[in-house]
Amino acid sequence: MTALRNRLAAGALLTATACIAASATSNAAAPRYDGMWSVSIVTQKGDCDRGYRYPIRISNGVLANGSPDLFTISGKVSPSGAIVVTVSAGNKSATGSGRLAGNVGGGHWQGGTCSGTWSAERRSS
Repeated sequence: MTALRNRLAAGALLTATACIAASATSNAAAPRYDGMWSVSIVTQKGDCDRGYRYPIRISNGVLANGSPDLFTISGKVSPSGAIVVTVSAGNKSATGSGRLAGNVGGGHWQGGTCSGTWSAERRSS
């Protein structure tokens, strides 16, 4: 009975996650947040570097690396400004979530044993 309950709970979580992801992929948010963004990442817990800064390009609500540096950025922004992003380089990655509003945004991130906050500022549309 416990195994069945755990499978049902996992299924419910998977369904809820899929619904959230589907709402975050709507193209209705596209033009509202499109442009180049400067994202500052600050480590608050763990032995990762204290801070990073990444340029991110948003196009039709889809996030991408905005520089020639060798790292990958993927994610989406919803019509409400909710954002989920993954930054990876080599075998390391971090996932962040938060919200954009107008020309600024912020949230939290976690990767491996490290975590912290991020803030963003739009540089151009």
